[in-house]
Amino acid sequence: MAILWPVKPDFGRNTAEEVLWRALAEQLPEDATLLHSVNLLEDSTEREIDLLVLWPGVGIAAIEVKGGTVWHNEQGWHQGSPTDSHRMNPVRQVQDARHVLQEKLRRRGVGAGQALTAHLVAFPHTRFAPDFETSDCPRSMIIDAGDVAGVAARVHRAIVTHGQGVRGLDEADAQDLYDVLTGQLGAQVDVLGQARAELDRLDLLTQEQVGILRIVAGHQRFQVVGGAGCGKTWLALEQARRRARAGERVALLCYSRGLGRYLQRVTDTWPRGQRPAYVGLFHDLPLGWGAETGTDDDADYWERRLPLALADLATGQPPSELFDSVVVDEAQDFGDLWWTSLLRCLKDPARGGLFLFGDAGQRVFGRDGASPIDLPPFELDENLRSTKPIAQLSGSVSDRRITPRGGAGDPVRLIDVPAEDAVDAADDAVEALLEEGWDPGDVALLTTRTRHPEQVNRIAAVGHDAYWDDFFDGTDVFYGHVLNFKGLERPVVVLAANGFRDSERARSMLYTGLSRARSLLVVAGPRAEIERIGGEAARRRLGAAEAWAPPG
Repeated sequence: MAILWPVKPDFGRNTAEEVLWRALAEQLPEDATLLHSVNLLEDSTEREIDLLVLWPGVGIAAIEVKGGTVWHNEQGWHQGSPTDSHRMNPVRQVQDARHVLQEKLRRRGVGAGQALTAHLVAFPHTRFAPDFETSDCPRSMIIDAGDVAGVAARVHRAIVTHGQGVRGLDEADAQDLYDVLTGQLGAQVDVLGQARAELDRLDLLTQEQVGILRIVAGHQRFQVVGGAGCGKTWLALEQARRRARAGERVALLCYSRGLGRYLQRVTDTWPRGQRPAYVGLFHDLPLGWGAETGTDDDADYWERRLPLALADLATGQPPSELFDSVVVDEAQDFGDLWWTSLLRCLKDPARGGLFLFGDAGQRVFGRDGASPIDLPPFELDENLRSTKPIAQLSGSVSDRRITPRGGAGDPVRLIDVPAEDAVDAADDAVEALLEEGWDPGDVALLTTRTRHPEQVNRIAAVGHDAYWDDFFDGTDVFYGHVLNFKGLERPVVVLAANGFRDSERARSMLYTGLSRARSLLVVAGPRAEIERIGGEAARRRLGAAEAWAPPG
């Protein structure tokens, strides 16, 4: 899908523009930008372009869209029926608008003013013969109802064949042109505004994943796997909601405290008839049924004794307390013994609903459980949550092929310091980002080895629930650890690579940390060590990073 501006255009009752917008949005490549209702004012001349395509490597296309029945005779263009119509000149309209755009760019010295620029007219509700043309508009510059299915290819051909200019449109020129059209050139760039517009677009893409649940709606058991940013948590929530809305008693589980609190906060906002019966941590389920508590440093209690207690407790529960379906997010965190016990929590352990969502690349804990579902998983391979530089760098550390769907975004910033200096450098980075205008609630500082002192102090002062509620309230900088941040995200993440306790899990830890940012990623740590852990692909991606030395 192309980059869209605005993310949700107001088409009113203009279905013709909406039809063409949707077709272009889907067909254009990811680095192209599609703009709706572009107003141009140059001196005393004012024009509007219905749809404008900025296509890096190709050029620019201005499109005038007319709905309803459109026809042409010796008197010119007409819109409406032969007995009730009005004359118009869509070709002149879009041609004039293109001239104003090119003049505006040339006067401002924007390189896009030299790019190939074409104009087209579109009639999504009307068909014309293949050999139809007018004296001022060949058929190749006309889009009719039959052309919508391949409209991007038609736009490409029009730019290459009829475009005025001396060269294609490069990415820098496309960004400058975007800035001109959205009123940002010559003024302070609204970093947060751009970032949030892009986040809105990616949120819409994530919600479009709901089609996957329709495909598997008839299955009682399935697993969805995919890389970071593909929308697994959103799908897990939606699956739990759908099952609960159908009248089932549903459990929605995960392993990490932060993700568990997130799931609880989201489901608390749903109507009562759509909420799962249980939402939270796997280990809290047996505790809620009366299991004995243990200490944080007793690994055998958490890994073996408490899961076994869950199986025993489930056997003694009345059927009304068991579940019709269980949904598990970040399923790769679960051990083999846990699955055996969890199945006992179903009213029908053999045929009850079991829906798993996970990413093997984020196995950051010392367990390698295999899910009890033998069917091949449904695989997601697109990052819908982060800008391209973030998705490309994090994807380079993953064994899974990931296609970025985010916008160009800012380059990743790299602070090359020894591991023992990473936290201090990350603190300096946070201060610098706040000076740049980022809101404190948009920023998270994550560590890979020892926890940040601020994280330790906050948990000691307010406890885990209030600590995580502070994160979700988004009023201050968040200090956390990669292990506890899986499934979560913030617009800006500063990753302090201050070492790794387990060398075998270092790559998974690095991948998880790099993938938590949506708009901007800052990495503080030893570049050589990060490249060694990430491999050759990561080394190449880091070559595009911006070397940064925030004032300290």
